[in-house]
Amino acid sequence: MSGGQVTPHNLFPSTIMARMTSMQLGLENMTIIGNELALRWTDGIESYFPLEFLRKRCPCALCAGEKDILNNVYRGTLALVPGSFQLKRCSVVGGYGIQPEWMDGHGSGIYSFSYLRSLDPEVA
Repeated sequence: MSGGQVTPHNLFPSTIMARMTSMQLGLENMTIIGNELALRWTDGIESYFPLEFLRKRCPCALCAGEKDILNNVYRGTLALVPGSFQLKRCSVVGGYGIQPEWMDGHGSGIYSFSYLRSLDPEVA
């Protein structure tokens, strides 16, 4: 995108707004509110995540690391810039997660619904 304002209409593919469910946990809707990603789950709970918080908890191998057979963790080095905390788009992956693409080009992390719920301090 070239300098334009990102809105929910051009940030998420139209299929995102359709009701997404899985056997255990489903995502009903997601949108950006200010600098947060707002998620409404099929059980009625709403989660709000600051974008910087989510990016710093990216579960991909580059960000979170990858273990070898001896449990040594290998991860890349990240140079986070202001664009690292702005979403370009976000897609639902199957019925189990979302995959954000950040304005700095990073987009390999898949955040499972259960992982997202575990990050929400309001959900016990």
